[in-house]
Amino acid sequence: MEQYKRIGIMGGTFDPVHFGHLFAAEASRGPFNLDHVLFIPAGNPPHKQGRRVTSAEHRIRMLELAVADNPGFSVSPMETLRTGTTYTIDTLTALKGLYPAASLHFIIGGDTLLELEGWKRFDEIAGLCSFIAFHRPGIRSGAAVQEAERLRNTYGAHISFFNGPELGISSSDIRSRVLEGRTIRYLVPDRVKEYIDKFQLYMGVSGIGT
Repeated sequence: MEQYKRIGIMGGTFDPVHFGHLFAAEASRGPFNLDHVLFIPAGNPPHKQGRRVTSAEHRIRMLELAVADNPGFSVSPMETLRTGTTYTIDTLTALKGLYPAASLHFIIGGDTLLELEGWKRFDEIAGLCSFIAFHRPGIRSGAAVQEAERLRNTYGAHISFFNGPELGISSSDIRSRVLEGRTIRYLVPDRVKEYIDKFQLYMGVSGIGT
């Protein structure tokens, strides 16, 4: 197994993966000296209880198609292989076992930053990884900066901000567009669009996942 020094982590439902996810991962690599970015699609996260999410098989395959031409990216199905509710603390603990010499850097959106303290055993999470908060449209930067400072003081969390072009793409909008017969070209990689078309994903259900 290849050993990396600095690993970026992109977690999420990825239902489906889109250029916003990919750009945030790629744009973070240089400024934070990331050797590799690992995309980890969610298995059965607590905040999705009661919501219908596309099967792990489809979400993983779309991710694999999306990152196939970037050697700095890869996909791990580790959360989707876990039974029961999946928690970030368990994923980070497993990654520390796989990459004991690497530092882990969780890439999140500014909106997620405002929810971090609610993650299970966040006090332990703060000791296992640092956070790269990517500003997204609609997020009040002042609130995010204030919350980051509070988490640093309370938990010793390591949080850095990265400002990039606001692409304004969301998986929920993509699903709605497919359902309504509108184009999603240039919102997702061509191979992902072809996969969605082939398996007629999102044709009958709107508003699932994130």
